[in-house]
Parts: sequence; C-alpha cells; structure tokens
Amino acid sequence: MNSDLIKMYQSLHLDEKVLQYCMGVEDSLKERFEAIDRTAEYNQLKVIKAMQDNRVSDIHFAATTGYGYNDLGRDTLEAVYASVFHTEAALVRPQITCGTHALTVALAGNLRPGDEILSPVGKPYDTLEGVIGIRESKGSLKEYGITYSQVNLLEDGSFDYDGIKAAINDRTRLITIQRSKGYQTRPTLSVSRIGELIAFIKNIRPDVICMVDNCYGEFVETREPTDAGADLCVGSLIKNPGGGLAPIGGYIAGKEEYVENAAYRLTSPGLGKEVGATLGLNQQLYQGLFLAPSVVASALKGAIFAANIYESLGYSVIPNGTESRHDIIQAVTLNSPEAVIAFCKGIQAAAPVDSFVTPEPWAMPGYHSDVIMAAGTFVSGSSIELSADAPIEPPYAVYFQGGLTWHHARFGIMMSLQKLYEEKLVTL
Repeated sequence: MNSDLIKMYQSLHLDEKVLQYCMGVEDSLKERFEAIDRTAEYNQLKVIKAMQDNRVSDIHFAATTGYGYNDLGRDTLEAVYASVFHTEAALVRPQITCGTHALTVALAGNLRPGDEILSPVGKPYDTLEGVIGIRESKGSLKEYGITYSQVNLLEDGSFDYDGIKAAINDRTRLITIQRSKGYQTRPTLSVSRIGELIAFIKNIRPDVICMVDNCYGEFVETREPTDAGADLCVGSLIKNPGGGLAPIGGYIAGKEEYVENAAYRLTSPGLGKEVGATLGLNQQLYQGLFLAPSVVASALKGAIFAANIYESLGYSVIPNGTESRHDIIQAVTLNSPEAVIAFCKGIQAAAPVDSFVTPEPWAMPGYHSDVIMAAGTFVSGSSIELSADAPIEPPYAVYFQGGLTWHHARFGIMMSLQKLYEEKLVTL
C-alpha cells in the first residue's frame, strides 16, 4: 500500500497497526473474491436479459399519480422481476414499506381462518413474531384464527425431517422458510438446501404453499429459491435487489394465483395490481435492480473480509472464513455488550452520512430486547448499505452487512476493529 493511501486512512482516524493487520488478511482472499465476481457477472447478465426481453425503455421511467391506472413502468418492472426470478408473476411496489410488510402481505393474502403456518427452520425474525401472533400484537394473523407451528433445526443445523413430517397436518396451508439467520447463530440456507426441503414437503403435501423469506439472499448465488421450487419469494427493495438506489419498497414473486392474492391484500379486493401509483420512483427501482448484482458482490466481499479478520482474532463467526455464502450477513460473536457497541461505533464512524453520530442501544419497536443499529445510509434503514446491528443480549453477537462498494465495506470493517482496539477490547 502506497504512502498516500496510508496517509488518507490515517486522516480518517485509522491506526496504521490496524490497517496493516487488515491488509495482511485481505491478501489471502483473492481467489474467493474472483469467484464472487464470476457470480456477479452471471447475475448481471441475467438482469440485463430480463430487461431486454421485456423491452425496457425510458418511457417506463415516467411518473404516475393518484390511482396509478395503466402504469406501464410499474407493470413492466414487475414483468422484469418475474423474468429474473423465473416466476409467473411478481408484485413490486413502493407501497410495500419493508421486508416485514412484504411478508405480511404475502401471508395475509394467502391464508384464511383455520389455516396453519409452519416454519420448519425454527423461530422467524423478531419483527415477524407480532405478525404471526407469537408475540401478542393488534391485527396479528392469530387474531384472525390463523395458527402457527414450528419445528426447530437440529443441533447440527440440519432439518428435522421427522419433526416436519409430524407437524404437517390437514390445516397446514403455508410453509414459511427464512433463508437468512436473523438474530440467530444458525447457518443461512443455500438455495440447494431450500430446494431439498421444499421437495420433501411437496412429497407429503403437494398443495401446500412454500414461501421463502429471501431477504439478504438475492443475487448471492446464481439461482434464487423460485428456481428450486418455492411458490413465493419475498424480499425488501432496500436490501439486495434495490441496489442501494431504491428508496422504499418490496417484492413478492411467484405463482400468479398467490401473487394476485397478495395484491388484493396490499390494495383491496377487486383492485389488486391495477392500482398503485409509482410517484416517479420507477427509474430508481429499475436502475437499482440493474446495479444489484455488483452491489451484492461488494457486500459479500465485505462479509468474507469481516469473517476472516475476526476469526483470526479468535472470535466465533458465522459463516466462518472459508464457508460458502448464501446471504450478505456476517455474524460475529463478540462476547460482551461493550464489544458489540464498540463494533457498531466503528461502522457508524465509517459512514458517509451521520459519521459523527454515536449509536446507542434502545427499545426498538418490534424487537424483544434493546437493539443497537449502526447505519449512516443514504436511504434510511437500508441494509444493503454499510450497516451493523445487534440485540444487546447473550451471546452478544453483532450482525454486519452491506457496503455499496467493496472499498467502503472494507473501510467499515477496519473501523470496527479500530474502535475495539482503541477501547482495549482486542489485542493486535
């Protein structure tokens, strides 16, 4: 590293000892990064083909207001998403406020009183607990007579096939499969493993709906869960597929009947996909999707870099430094609240926005414990941008993700280590 670059890092308050340690780790990751770039190249071509096949033009960037009838850009964007995910249909809307909302719309649109949801991969993400009714909440599915059943993963992270078979009953209508780990230290599910699980379930009940919460997983592999048998795939546009440009929104892709049912829940019965103005956001949604494969690649490099840095320092990391990757999240078990807070301070200090802010744990709505979040982002809460968050509870694991560019992701990890080093929580 040349002296000018070292001086630039030092001007950003990075100690040369931290810098040299991190650069030493990076030198060993060249082959891993080349493999990520090959996946990104394939996915980039897949997105381009979807846009070309659907004849995307600048006319599709025009704004609509009011009811949004005949929004050509919106309808074509949904066709592009269906092409990317190889599905019959897609619902891609700025009216979907977040990933939890997208999941709620998909669930509520396709379930009726007396139906049961089954999660064969353990407890869902915290914010979904209120939706289902695991945690009492107004308007939960539980209030509408929809029940919930759960089968935990086995201790080694494998599926409990016997338990799943026993849990499926006549009322089981929808299987929800969370791909990412959430605030757990379990492995993220690969598309291949999701496909094996779906095949097992469909062999028992071919008519059950298999829905995958795909948040943080889009474009990490060359296939998506819908390529492996998922009936529905759901995610947030301020995560991977928005490419850092989408200011809001979510998507639901899958079989036409189930997507249509979700659309009737998002708007109203009888209206469905026909309404919903895009308010001038179409260009950002198209361009964000176009950039998404390369942005996800940058985030993946950052996650692998983080894993190798902290693993070399003796911390438990999931995935570890050599494992295959199936989402952009890196979990690091730091063993103390002080270390978690220091890590998040480093991520915030590396941000282009609000770098001067000090993140603090607080009782964030939808979570069962105090949570700290570091995210100096251009889009509020965007976790495809450099960010980290953690519940302040044992085992004191922090969850790092994002980075619109590799250089920013790398700097963020360096600064996380810098704060631990400054507070004498780690020795180099």
